[in-house]
Amino acid sequence: MPQGQLTGTRIRERRMRAGLRQADLAGRVGISASYLNLIEHNKRRIGGKVLVAIAHELGVEPAQLTEGAEAALIATLREARAAHSGAGAEVEQAEEFAGRFPGWAEVLARSHRRVATLERTVETLTDRLTHDPHLAAALHEVLSTVTAIRSTAAILADTREIEPEWRDRFQRNINEDAARLADSAQALVTYLDREAEGTEAAAPQEELDAWLTEQGWHLPTLEQGGTGAIDALLEQAAAALTSPPARARARGWLTRYAHEARQLPGARLQAWCAQNRPDPGAVARAFGVSLPVAMRRLASLPADGPAGALGMVSCDASGTLTFRKPIDGFAVPRFGAACPLWPLFTALSQPMTPIRTLVEQGARDGGRFECFAIAVPQGEMDFDSPPVLEAHMLIVPQDPGARAAGDRPRAVGASCRICPRGDCPARREPSILADGF
Repeated sequence: MPQGQLTGTRIRERRMRAGLRQADLAGRVGISASYLNLIEHNKRRIGGKVLVAIAHELGVEPAQLTEGAEAALIATLREARAAHSGAGAEVEQAEEFAGRFPGWAEVLARSHRRVATLERTVETLTDRLTHDPHLAAALHEVLSTVTAIRSTAAILADTREIEPEWRDRFQRNINEDAARLADSAQALVTYLDREAEGTEAAAPQEELDAWLTEQGWHLPTLEQGGTGAIDALLEQAAAALTSPPARARARGWLTRYAHEARQLPGARLQAWCAQNRPDPGAVARAFGVSLPVAMRRLASLPADGPAGALGMVSCDASGTLTFRKPIDGFAVPRFGAACPLWPLFTALSQPMTPIRTLVEQGARDGGRFECFAIAVPQGEMDFDSPPVLEAHMLIVPQDPGARAAGDRPRAVGASCRICPRGDCPARREPSILADGF
């Protein structure tokens, strides 16, 4: 039943919660009890003075009866149903369920949100534990030191007679190794604490991504087309970009941002997006720029602008992600390999061919995205060397109201280790989120 037709159900629930009989409420608003009964069973439409009068007697706003306060709740229930599509939940009854049993609906919605939060936490932690190079090196150092201490201690314990000079040397080695172990453990704890607080990145690219996230991936000072502000921006970002490689990456990124802002000013692009969908092909034709430039410029627009929040990822010819701008509902792995079914990687096998694909990532929220991808050579091409490809993918949320009945999105994940889809032909390793793992 459409949400707008549940007005009577909401009136009945509010009346019963207030402890009023049908006859009492009908008498207060000047209608018959039989007419109110028809309204409460959604057999008569209601509006105007009668609706206002009933809302006044129930102590609510009229909009809460006609539109309901459960719009977000219904959306969450639909997400929960999408996450368990095999359970046979009647999606068309979600609105009626929320209207008739708002308390139980809220319990279910909160449980779903809690599960989603825990899954995202597991995804982040397993991604770090599996692929974080700094963490792997630190653990290797700890294990190596423990092994050295154990070996030296075994010699002292198993050898009955040791010359005093050698015994002193072994004891000195144990003391030095123990001090090194304490330092390594302290450094590891400090690193993990800072990572948890988001104050330190594991690699130069991570430092740059963290800083760009703080800026919202949009830099108004560079939208004017000048490069003189780059040094000032780098100076302001000194606390976030702590390593020379991170600052070098940032300078290259900012230089390209300023150059492309001159090619396609953000103000013109936002005005265009106010009248058109954020299609990079259409942008490239309208402004005479390349597809990668159109993608990056769209991804650099503010999330509260007419284009909305857009995501983007880029990779080199090895498949390593070189640019990550995540978007809600489409997870991008921080470390390690991404899902091989992404259109980004399809583009690598078809250089210079624009690819448009509707995708749905994971089963948790059922969000759909239109992905635009292309792989192009970097730099100038030469007969004496093979082209070095770079692929780009713009991620555009699909408007639920614009979905066609025959749309069949491609099911993709973030990475195999945290993807719950068990029937994927491209799976490389079991998922820690799969049932029965």
